[in-house]
Amino acid sequence: MNGKWRTLIVDDEPSAREKSRTLLGDDKEIEVIGECGDGNEAVDSIRAENPNLVFLDIQMPGQGGFGVIAEIGAENMPVVVFVTAFDQYAIRAFEVHALDYRLKPFDRGRFEKALDRARKHLAGPNGKLGNRLIELLGELKSDRRFLERLVIKESGRVFFFQDLGDPLDRSGR
Repeated sequence: MNGKWRTLIVDDEPSAREKSRTLLGDDKEIEVIGECGDGNEAVDSIRAENPNLVFLDIQMPGQGGFGVIAEIGAENMPVVVFVTAFDQYAIRAFEVHALDYRLKPFDRGRFEKALDRARKHLAGPNGKLGNRLIELLGELKSDRRFLERLVIKESGRVFFFQDLGDPLDRSGR
């Protein structure tokens, strides 16, 4: 991606928001575009600002993190790293496609691991999706007359794939 990862911090605890902001502050790839103290504010900010990455608390007064995802729609959410003091929500977090789950209090090392994982995810398709896309492109490669580009939309992001030739084809074709 060109530019910075647009990042939103959502937590009802000002000290937790400040710690996340401080840990993100030195990262040249991250632009903190806002902070929210509750889920309703988070929904409005996600819709208005279209972040790439959200650090999202689970339990907040009013609407919590899962409520935010339900309102936005899991398929429309940016990459989510949950931040919480409660370990019992971990399975549910991954069921709604959270990228990571960080328990409070957290340290710099654990935070950086979550951030590295987010970077790898944001840098391009990965995991099963990446493998499926590679297989699809391989199947479609034989029909070059019609397919020059493939556009995939996932989690509110758009990926463009353009046939640049087979790197394993050494025949010069």
